[in-house]
Amino acid sequence: MAEPDDSDAEFSLSPQLLLNAYAAGVFPMSEHRNDPEIYWVDPRRRGVLPLDGFHISRSLAKRMRRAQYQVTLNAAFTDVIDACADRKDTWISTEIRNQYLALYNLGHAHSLEIWSDDTLIGGVYGVTLGAAFFGESMFSRQRDASKLALAHLVDHLVRCGFTLFDTQFITPHLATLGAVEISRSEYRKRLEEALRKRADINHVSLCETHQSVVQRMTQTS
Repeated sequence: MAEPDDSDAEFSLSPQLLLNAYAAGVFPMSEHRNDPEIYWVDPRRRGVLPLDGFHISRSLAKRMRRAQYQVTLNAAFTDVIDACADRKDTWISTEIRNQYLALYNLGHAHSLEIWSDDTLIGGVYGVTLGAAFFGESMFSRQRDASKLALAHLVDHLVRCGFTLFDTQFITPHLATLGAVEISRSEYRKRLEEALRKRADINHVSLCETHQSVVQRMTQTS
């Protein structure tokens, strides 16, 4: 969810290779949209979003309570990944896009969408393996839309039994929501623990009451 750190070049992907890479603690990126090369990235410092420590600001909580938006899961995966790549500089190459669409079709990649009526205004997508969610990218077309997506996603992951939310890197935006950096060794330890468990993102339905999401998060954060 940021820029590359330590990396090695690679040239081809497959869904199984991607899953093996996530299980080993690395993930792919490209330098730009048309870059034919893939780089395996293994940051020295890893960003994680504690599932029991998501921070909701007063303004975000107020917007959630107004509930003037809709939330869906896996309703527009292609639109979300394309929106995430719709910027001047993107690491989401054509090859990466195609492989994540394949992962989605296999049930290992997922998206959460934020809508204003019938307009997609924000979202996030990532990969699931064991009880780990690997966040890949997010986008926002209206103020706070990506924050809304992350808030609802964190709540849903907790309710489905996930224990690790990997953000890859940490950004000022993620830090305001409670994300922290941990060492590579600590990350590998948490990843190993998460992979020993089983979680299903479809175990329960999305919470239909935004107020309930706010209440749960303010009780745990």
